[in-house]
Amino acid sequence: MGPQDCSREDVVKIPKPTEDDRAYFRSLLPDDPRVDVKPMFGNIGGFVNGNMFCGLFGSDVGVRLNDAEDQSRLVAAGGGPFGPAERPMGGYLTLPTTWRDDPDHAAAREWVALAYGQVAALPPKATKARAGTARSMPEPPRRT
Repeated sequence: MGPQDCSREDVVKIPKPTEDDRAYFRSLLPDDPRVDVKPMFGNIGGFVNGNMFCGLFGSDVGVRLNDAEDQSRLVAAGGGPFGPAERPMGGYLTLPTTWRDDPDHAAAREWVALAYGQVAALPPKATKARAGTARSMPEPPRRT
């Protein structure tokens, strides 16, 4: 399927965060040297061992929860789907926007810490070779 096969309805609108959104997101991250913040389609994500545990999508902060009970508790607290409405990210939920009004951001920090702990327990993500980089390949047999 080439670009000509995509209709206008297939294009996902990706909101851009403000500097305040970015500052809020960074304020929620655990103070741990293993936390890595990377750009993600104009937004940013928090990673540990190569796995994303939280992300910013416009002004929404989402967390990855591997436990169904934790997911249910966050939904009951006002959390919802994370990412584009047309294609929310599986396993991630948005933190309630009202939590941003709390000057200490205590509830939001707790959920980000929970997501961090769950994702940090996963095996490190294997890195993929980028296109155009040298790859390890066996040497061809030598002619004698």
